Amino acid sequence: MAERIEIANLCKTYPGGAVALSDISLEVPAGQFLVLLGPSGSGKTTLLRCLAGIERISSGRITIGDRTAADGRVHVPPEQRDLSMVFQDYALWPHRTALENVAFALGRRRLPSGLSRQRSMKMLDRMGIGALARRYPNELSGGEQQRVGLARALAGQTGLVLCDEPLSNLDADLRDRLRVEISALVRESAATAVYITHDQAEAFALADTIGVLERGRLVQLGAPEAVYSAPASPFVARFTGLSGEIGVRLTAPARAGLAQVLPMPAAGGQPRPFYARLPQAGQAADEGIVLIRPTGIRICASDNGEHHLTGTVSDVAFRGRGYEHAVDVTGHGRLTGILADTRAARGETVGLVLEPDGCLLYPVPPC
Repeated sequence: MAERIEIANLCKTYPGGAVALSDISLEVPAGQFLVLLGPSGSGKTTLLRCLAGIERISSGRITIGDRTAADGRVHVPPEQRDLSMVFQDYALWPHRTALENVAFALGRRRLPSGLSRQRSMKMLDRMGIGALARRYPNELSGGEQQRVGLARALAGQTGLVLCDEPLSNLDADLRDRLRVEISALVRESAATAVYITHDQAEAFALADTIGVLERGRLVQLGAPEAVYSAPASPFVARFTGLSGEIGVRLTAPARAGLAQVLPMPAAGGQPRPFYARLPQAGQAADEGIVLIRPTGIRICASDNGEHHLTGTVSDVAFRGRGYEHAVDVTGHGRLTGILADTRAARGETVGLVLEPDGCLLYPVPPC
């Protein structure tokens, strides 16, 4: 049965006063998939370990289902929280085979040995390693060990599944396939999931809700679409995928969430004004920065008159669905991840058209 999670005013400090988490509050409805996203040192793993009961919280409250799992007086140990966890470092029993490691998770269910074995084999098959069921961890590659860890956690059929960057050690193709399997298996079991990663694409692909952490604080919580289209700060925008950023000045009053701006300092090719969105409510400042999503920029001929900037192609790579370009713009640095159907030559001068939906305007932060 899926468990609802509520975290209220959670803080975690270490001896010496180092603050790992500061005033974290969030709620995860039963059966939802929450992804915690942030760079190294943002507090993702510490928050997950507090939720698992591996770390004791300093203050605040954690509620799992209808039971308080941790507060100033209570600390329920991990084995009593009815959860499964996938560790980044596998954490397999070295003296047990892959099949026995997975079946171990079913021990608390008191299933007949035949049924336990059947479920464990089915899960290993779904992970693509059924043929390796009799091997011990030291006979498996790192990626194979991680898949055993995933199978063990998902076979347990607990109400809460916690994942600590479980795909970080896998190659790209396998990571994509297992990401789909994790999503399907967690949702089939109707479990609640909390998953941490620093990979933006992984977060957007998996999450019902994304929480972005910065230096131990939860700076935005919302649906993937909301986090991407209306980032709460330049930090969130930068961490969720940009081509680059340029300094601008306002050339007309903002209306209906749009502002007309002009790049500054002047870039090569006589830049033209363009429109940028205000992702958060508020008046645009006279000067600001525009953070550009890859979807907010396209390449055109440098002499067709519709471009807002010109630049020089510094690199191009074939990506299957098109060609990804990096373009150097005088005075504004390099813009990357610009997708086009046709290849522009390295060293070629191109025009860049900026689309309002992918251009996010923020005031210049105070010094």
